[in-house]
Amino acid sequence: MNNIQKRILTSIIILPISIFFILKGGNYIVSFLYAILILGNFEVFSAFKRKISIITIDIILVISLLALLHLRNDTASSFFLLIWIIILTIFSDIGGYTFGKIFKGKKISKISPNKTFSGVIGSFLFSIISVFFVSFIIGPLAGLENNFFLKLRYFILALLFSTAAQFGDLFISYLKRLEKIKDTGKILPGHGGIFDRIDGLMFVVILAYILYILKIFP
Repeated sequence: MNNIQKRILTSIIILPISIFFILKGGNYIVSFLYAILILGNFEVFSAFKRKISIITIDIILVISLLALLHLRNDTASSFFLLIWIIILTIFSDIGGYTFGKIFKGKKISKISPNKTFSGVIGSFLFSIISVFFVSFIIGPLAGLENNFFLKLRYFILALLFSTAAQFGDLFISYLKRLEKIKDTGKILPGHGGIFDRIDGLMFVVILAYILYILKIFP
């Protein structure tokens, strides 16, 4: 089984499980986040040796998990925002990976050799597609009108969230480069470790929480 097949299989297993705990809420989501915190800490202390890297990643992880829990439990709007940003982050990752593999092109940084400008474009494009996806598929299931999301500010937010996801990916890649490691772990076949999967999402959740508190969403 090649790496792409492993990534697809892992995603098929992980995504429904994650959505289950998020939808259930209550003690389910709390237990799920505790599990991520424990596994994440085990991973970061195993993979990283620099104290500043360990402290930085751990702080970002804790803040993002608290932000996620708040968005899940605060209001219907914050819950819907959480669902969207999770979908958007997945779309952004798929777009970047797909466009990078197909079109290749110039690398954007030595920090992460696999990241290309074509991948950046793919991430932005797929993030915008996520707006249509939640508007026409997820929105109606939540009782929202089809055009609820089809407003300029949500397309701008999609680009901001995608930028945050890509920045998070590069930032964790930079810390891994300092440690001269490729992956933070091997717990997720085809993806590496926990942080190899949630690096971008952590930053997106924190940004989404800030924008929600500032009442920029909905």
